[in-house]
Amino acid sequence: MSHYNIKHAVLTMIAVMTIVACRRNNENVAVKTPIFTIETLNGHTPVKDQGHGGTCWIHAMLAAIETDRIMKGDSVNLSPAFSVRRMLEEQYLRNVLCHGRSKVTDSGTAPDLLRLLAYYGTMPYDSYYHTATDDGRLTSSSLLARKTLALAEKAVAQRVSPMKYKPLLKTMLDESLGTLPHRIYMLGAEYTPMEFGHSVCLRDNYVALTSFTHHPFNTYVDLELPDNHHHNLFYNIPIERLVAMVKKAVESGHGVCWEGDISEKGFSFAKGLAICKAHKGNVQEQRQKDFFTASTTDDHCMAIVGLAHDGNGRQYYIMKNSWGKDNPYGGLMYMSEEYLKLKTVAVVMHKECIE
Repeated sequence: MSHYNIKHAVLTMIAVMTIVACRRNNENVAVKTPIFTIETLNGHTPVKDQGHGGTCWIHAMLAAIETDRIMKGDSVNLSPAFSVRRMLEEQYLRNVLCHGRSKVTDSGTAPDLLRLLAYYGTMPYDSYYHTATDDGRLTSSSLLARKTLALAEKAVAQRVSPMKYKPLLKTMLDESLGTLPHRIYMLGAEYTPMEFGHSVCLRDNYVALTSFTHHPFNTYVDLELPDNHHHNLFYNIPIERLVAMVKKAVESGHGVCWEGDISEKGFSFAKGLAICKAHKGNVQEQRQKDFFTASTTDDHCMAIVGLAHDGNGRQYYIMKNSWGKDNPYGGLMYMSEEYLKLKTVAVVMHKECIE
């Protein structure tokens, strides 16, 4: 996700809210808690706090995988810090070998987590977790990316092997994220990160979906997103079909990773809501217009873990966010189906849910 994508500032008499892409929203507005009837709430691990940085795509995709594992009776709580570390190590090496022409960033899209898991595996959260800062949030991944880039720039400027500054990179990551264990011990068994990761899921277990008309439907497309650094492919289908598949997946106990736009007035972490008015025209056409004019941008990722409705029967999707628990729903959010239809950029779900 882009780190500084600020599209709307909403001023109220109570507070000033600025939505920053993938970042924790510090809005603290006293509101009356809406009443919802929960239809389905799938198993999920505790809500985490990504802190300052753009790693929502890591947190959300891991959360969707965790819900899938819980559905299968295999409860796992996975480590975002492990994937952050492997990502930065990989980017350091690539930047140096590409003579500084490759990005070092904490941004990405949900399928990038699947690639990292396939290449490096993963760890349980209790085996490797972030060092908390004084205010309880996690170590800034944006700061770690800047420090990693600074080391890469030294190596490039000096025309030396990337191995020269690899020990400094390791020390910096150890101090920030903790020393990385070499083995994982769980339920009397011993694993490498790769063995553990592949026991949790395989890359081809999941499919990324999108819905835009500038590409043909029913084809895989390289979606034009600033954070799609690795040119991940998304299967392009009509929005009504996409939403129906999301709903069916959640009803069957699966987690779904959602990524989309959070810069709308109706998105409020403090209220735990993402709402917008129903669009009276052609939703598919409006989505395309908003995407072309940057009214819909790829700002944030969350996991969809449940379904609910309000007193008027309006459909909502229960989202597991990664900005901590400080809202009326303990860090969860309720997104209206209208918002989901208009502001979804992509979703990633288990291939079992694909029709």
